[in-house]
Amino acid sequence: MIEMKNTLYSMMLSDDVVREVDVMANRLGMTRSALVNRILAEYVGFQTPERRIGEILDEVEQLLQPVRELAPFFVPNASSFSLKSALQYKYRPTVRYEVQLYAGHPDALGQLSVQFRTQSAALTQVTAAFFLLWKDIENRFLDGAVTYDFSGGKLVRTLQQPKTQVAVTALARAISEYIQLFDRCMKAYICTGCTPAALMQEYAAYVRSSQQNDGILL
Repeated sequence: MIEMKNTLYSMMLSDDVVREVDVMANRLGMTRSALVNRILAEYVGFQTPERRIGEILDEVEQLLQPVRELAPFFVPNASSFSLKSALQYKYRPTVRYEVQLYAGHPDALGQLSVQFRTQSAALTQVTAAFFLLWKDIENRFLDGAVTYDFSGGKLVRTLQQPKTQVAVTALARAISEYIQLFDRCMKAYICTGCTPAALMQEYAAYVRSSQQNDGILL
């Protein structure tokens, strides 16, 4: 995505038009300037980074809605979305995923945050072990291209920006498939004692499948 420069312009507009724009902007949860920018971009056939993000998230929402293991929560006109997933563990703790997409970042498509809501020391320990194992597995396949931050029981992982322009549908599919992979492997490790070797095989299969399709590894 190319970063767009914003410049202040002075325009003469009808009060009635501005009033209707403000009503629509309020309904959509947008500022007046953001809505006017979107309307003009659509009229001249220009896709802004924000519009592209919106289209990606719309596609992701459609792909994740049928997934029973994940409960998605999307906010219209936002650049992020969240999901909740329950573990088959004592007291059924929940894990919250949040995906934030960037507009105009040259290297990162966005970031994925993963956080548990638990006070169990045992679960916190095994979760930390999984996060470190996952980082090691991904570094082997992605040559350390992804950055991680792990603190306070929360993992933040960057999502790589594809090196070439990729269709919205392909990006949405890559995001949804990665989240499902992570959730599936995390539950297998924490709840059923899946071995590191088995997780490595699962990730290798994911890489092969991605390369055979769009070749997108986030």
